[in-house]
Amino acid sequence: MLAPGATIGILGGGQLGRMTALAAARLGYRCRVFADETDSPAAQVCGAATLAEFADRAALERFAGAVDIITFEFENIPAVAVRHVAALKPVLPRPEILEIAQDRLREKDYLRSIGVETTAYRAISDPIALLRAMRDLGFPAVLKTVRLGYDGKGQVTLTPETNAEDAWRRMGGEIGILESFVDFACEISVIVARGANGAWTTYPPVENQHVNHVLDTTIAPARIPAETAMRAEAIARHVAEKLDLVGVLAVEMFLTESGAILVNEIAPRPHNSGHWTIDACFTSQFEQLVRAICGLPLGSVEHHSDAVMKNLLGSDVATWREALNDPLAKLHLYGKTEIQPGRKMGHVTHLIPHR
Repeated sequence: MLAPGATIGILGGGQLGRMTALAAARLGYRCRVFADETDSPAAQVCGAATLAEFADRAALERFAGAVDIITFEFENIPAVAVRHVAALKPVLPRPEILEIAQDRLREKDYLRSIGVETTAYRAISDPIALLRAMRDLGFPAVLKTVRLGYDGKGQVTLTPETNAEDAWRRMGGEIGILESFVDFACEISVIVARGANGAWTTYPPVENQHVNHVLDTTIAPARIPAETAMRAEAIARHVAEKLDLVGVLAVEMFLTESGAILVNEIAPRPHNSGHWTIDACFTSQFEQLVRAICGLPLGSVEHHSDAVMKNLLGSDVATWREALNDPLAKLHLYGKTEIQPGRKMGHVTHLIPHR
């Protein structure tokens, strides 16, 4: 067990690191963030920060030397950097899990290998392979870059009129994956926490609504049958156990019109769809991460309120004052000063207390 007073190192300076650091502070831990941008959201609330590029091995070594354990808040942290610090201090979740999540093709292959259903997919190496796969999988379909894509970046929706050469160029990656379009009833996700002793907890499935491929609204819990919720939780737990996870894992899924559950992506860190847990649950996803990696008992995932979480994207952040007019709304701003379309500037969680 890592006792309070120890220092947790966080790779990445975004809002997930910020909220992890706030949760860690409540339990008596110090945090040090490694970020490649000045005045990052996480650095604003940490007692110390290392500002450097992730390719700076000397900076990574100084960072590792100043902390007791390391985690990450974003899966696009370069794997070579994570491996470098892992040779110096424990990194949880394991770097191997991060590397699976960083590669969409490897991720899908792994999920299939452990008996988890996904949409049909094909590896794409060039426009000719794309044209062949388009004929095999039909339309509509989605072409995604295998690496570094998130929030809709590096994705192209294909129709019968799509030119393969043009789609390949627009994707912008060296290797792609073509996925069959899923005619889903809704998108859901489950966050599971797992300790080093194998103890686990799962938050109830939530319903996620996207706008332009970016999460806009999360409804918690999801408006799905109890039996479906149990199956979704079992899938998430199965994936976490097979990965030998220590930490938290978000499993994004499609619920089809026929009732099938297909796993879309995994994220071995706190997730946007779990922000509601800060205000509506006895233990937030961020506190669970701290508890899991430090060897503490996991907290209760019971929720005292239902919730609707709304992201403040880009200029939506200007509505922050309106959120405060609702006494049951909880406002979270991330400290970002540069407003860009679609950028996550904060979120508001509207609580619906249980009576």
